[in-house]
Amino acid sequence: MSDPPTSRTDPTRSGPAAHRWDRWLRARRWAGAACVARTVFIAAGLVTAYYCLLPLGGRGTAGALALFACGLLAVLLLFSWEVRVIVRSPHPQLRAVEALAATVVLFLVVFASAYHLLSSSAPGSFNEPLTRTDALYFTLTVFSTVGLGDITPRSQTGRVVVMLQMAGGLLLVGVAARVLAGAVQAGLRRRAGEPSAEPGGAASTTTPDHPDREAGR
Repeated sequence: MSDPPTSRTDPTRSGPAAHRWDRWLRARRWAGAACVARTVFIAAGLVTAYYCLLPLGGRGTAGALALFACGLLAVLLLFSWEVRVIVRSPHPQLRAVEALAATVVLFLVVFASAYHLLSSSAPGSFNEPLTRTDALYFTLTVFSTVGLGDITPRSQTGRVVVMLQMAGGLLLVGVAARVLAGAVQAGLRRRAGEPSAEPGGAASTTTPDHPDREAGR
């Protein structure tokens, strides 16, 4: 007498199902590894650009604010593009993690750049001059709501930028996360409605996220 739970969860009991299962596992492993690699690469690239490439010196307050506005626009454009990519991706969950990480890092870099530019173009905006590392550190403390108090804004412009970061951080954690979750669900529905990629397979509503069903064929 066979054990029904074993027959449902052990794909090696049937040859074609075992082959599909192994191929699905390999695809998931490669997709996960690629997601981690892209996330690390994007984060490292943005931080490197912040330290080495961004022209953060020799600008007045107006130029600093203009560059800051362009940075915020870049965050919105990146987020909008990532939502569309998630819907079309074969692995929407992994793509959403990558999108959120990239958006958060770009958000932090934009505000760190704004603080550094403001400190250099308008001395006295903070209680001490901010290097790039100081500005990034201050940005992280505001984003994480730690608020150690060792660096504080003194000018009205500095406090407005800090308030914008606080509001943007709340939107990023709340609204953006819900938008990404909706994009993931749309991507899963889109993938479930596509024809099966298996050789000779017809259109099926069974997705790789349900390996037990796939193995029970």
